[in-house]
Amino acid sequence: MAEKEKIETLVSSKEVLAGTSGFNETKWDTIVIGAGVGGLATAICLSRAGQKVLVLEKHDVPGGWCHSFYLDGHRFTPGVHYVGLLEDGEATSDLYRGLGIANELTFFRMNPDGYEHCWLGEERFDFPNNFELLIERLQEKFPKEKKRLKKYLNLIKTVSEEVQMIPYIKGFWNKLLMPYKTRHMGKYALFTLNRVIKWYIKDPLLERILNIQCGDHALAPDKVSFLMHAGLMTHYFSGGFYPMGGGGALIKAMTNTIKRQNGEVWTQSGVEKILMGKEKKAIGVALEDGRKIFADRIVSNADPEITYKKLIGEQYLSKKLLKKLNKTKYSCTSLMLFLTVDMDLRKAGMDSGNVWMIPNRDMNDFYEEMMKADLTQGDAFEGMFISCTTLKDPSSYDGKYHTLEAITLVDYASFEKYGNEEAHRSQEYIDFKDLLTKKMLNGLEKVIPGISNHIVQLEMGTPITNEYYVNTTRGSIYGTEKSLWNIGPFAFKNKSEIKNLYLCGSSILSHGVAGASHSGVDTAAQILGCTPMDLINPDDSQKLQLYDAEDDITYPEWLLKKIEVKRTRAEAKAALVS
Repeated sequence: MAEKEKIETLVSSKEVLAGTSGFNETKWDTIVIGAGVGGLATAICLSRAGQKVLVLEKHDVPGGWCHSFYLDGHRFTPGVHYVGLLEDGEATSDLYRGLGIANELTFFRMNPDGYEHCWLGEERFDFPNNFELLIERLQEKFPKEKKRLKKYLNLIKTVSEEVQMIPYIKGFWNKLLMPYKTRHMGKYALFTLNRVIKWYIKDPLLERILNIQCGDHALAPDKVSFLMHAGLMTHYFSGGFYPMGGGGALIKAMTNTIKRQNGEVWTQSGVEKILMGKEKKAIGVALEDGRKIFADRIVSNADPEITYKKLIGEQYLSKKLLKKLNKTKYSCTSLMLFLTVDMDLRKAGMDSGNVWMIPNRDMNDFYEEMMKADLTQGDAFEGMFISCTTLKDPSSYDGKYHTLEAITLVDYASFEKYGNEEAHRSQEYIDFKDLLTKKMLNGLEKVIPGISNHIVQLEMGTPITNEYYVNTTRGSIYGTEKSLWNIGPFAFKNKSEIKNLYLCGSSILSHGVAGASHSGVDTAAQILGCTPMDLINPDDSQKLQLYDAEDDITYPEWLLKKIEVKRTRAEAKAALVS
C-alpha cells in the first residue's frame, strides 16, 4: 500500500485506548517528543500529509533552544542569534516558504557592513554580507595572501554547494554522475578544517579571522570537520538576519501551522519512557504524570543519549548501537549572561552585528585551554560572543533599555557536582555562579567599557540551566560534537534500529536553527517515503518580510507604528513610576 494511502487509512480509523490516568486517549499517527524546531518541522510535514500528530514538550513553552523568555518585561532568546540564507531563492527562505510559515515571519538584516565583528586581541575585522566584498576586504588587509585566499574561499563555497546539491539529484544518469558533481566534497570530506586551511592560508592572523565562526559549532579547527565549517561559513556569506520577536516568533509560526493542520502541541508534558511492544517496536509513550499515549510511530527530538538510554533503555539496544552511544562525544556547554542596560549602546560602538572576542593566538590551543580551564581562576573570560537583541530587532527597543546576550564556552566538568541538586540550589553553586557572572562582566567591559554601571537587570544561565530548560546531555549546546565521526554517514540516523522510532534535531543532520529544521524535514520524508524537497517545495503565496536593522527608511507603516507604540508605552510606564 502506498504511504499516503496508509496515512489516509490511519486517519480514518482511529482507535481509542485507555491511558493509566483513566481518561480515554486517542491513538495518534505520530507522537513527536520535544518541541524544538526539528520536532516542529517534522510535525508540520506529517500533519500536512494527513497524519494526526501530537508534539509533547516537557516545559511550559515550546521551542527548545529557540524559545523566548522575559525578564522584567524584556525578551531574550538563548539559542537564536542569527540566521542565514534568507534572501529570495536561498535555502532557508525556501525552507520557511515550503513549511508554510514565511508569511508570519519578519526578519531584520543585521549590519550589512559587519554582521560579524572580529576582535582578535587588538586586531579588528568586519565580515560584510557580500561574498565578493569579503574577498576584496581580506585581500586588501592581506595582500600577500591574495591568490590563496580567493582559492580557499571559493573552495568553501563550492564544497558547501555540492553538499546542498545532493537532495536535488534525481534520475539515473544524474545519480550516476554524482561522484563527479560532488568531487570537491568527496576530496575533502575526511579532513579537519585545520588540515585544509593550512594547505591554502599561510598568515596566522588571516587563518584566525577565517576560523572565527568556529564558535558556532563550538569546536576547534583541528577537530571540526571541514565540510561542517564550509557549510557554516557559506550559510552566512550573504549576511545574518534576526527574527522580529526573537526565536519565539519562529516557534509561534511553526506551532500555529501545526494547529491549522489539526495537530496538537502539549506543553508541561514530559515523556518518562517510550513504550515498547513486541519485536522491539515503539508503540507509544508514558508521560511523567503517569498517562500512556499510543501512536503508530514516535519521533524523538531529544539527543541520541537521552532518546536511547533514558527513554528506550539499554536492554532494547543492539551491541553495535550501544557501543556507538558510549563512544559519542557531545558538544561543549556554555555560560550565558542576559542583561538589560540603560545605556546608549550605539554611542558605545555597538550595532546590530555580533561581536566575537578571542585572543590573537593559536585557536586550537585556546579552545583546548577553554575546555581545561579552572573557572575560578582569572578575572575575566578571554573568549566571548556578544550580541545586542534590541539593535538587531528595532521593534523590541523601547527607547531607553537595551538587552544583550553574552556567551562563553565551557566544559561541563566544572558543573558535574551540581548536576543532581534539586530545585533549591546549594550556596556553593550560587557563589560559583556569582563568581562567573563577575568574570563575564569583566570580559564584557573590554568591548563595552562602563556597561557595569548601567545594568538594570542581569541573569546568568549555566550548564545546569541548559540541562533543566532544554534537556540536553551534559548541557551541550549543539548536540553531538561536530567532529569527523559525528556528521554525514557517521552521524546518528533519523530512522533508528527500533521499529517505528525516528530521530531528528541537531545531532542528526546539522545544528543551528536552519540545520535542525532541515533535519526535521528529512525525518518526515523518511517516514512518508519521499524526498525532503517534496515536502518543502517553496509556496509562491509565501514570502518572508526582510528589513534592515540599521536603516528604517524602508519600514512599512505597521512596523513604524509598532515601534512608536512600544516607546510610547515605555515612556508612560516610566512617568507613572516617577
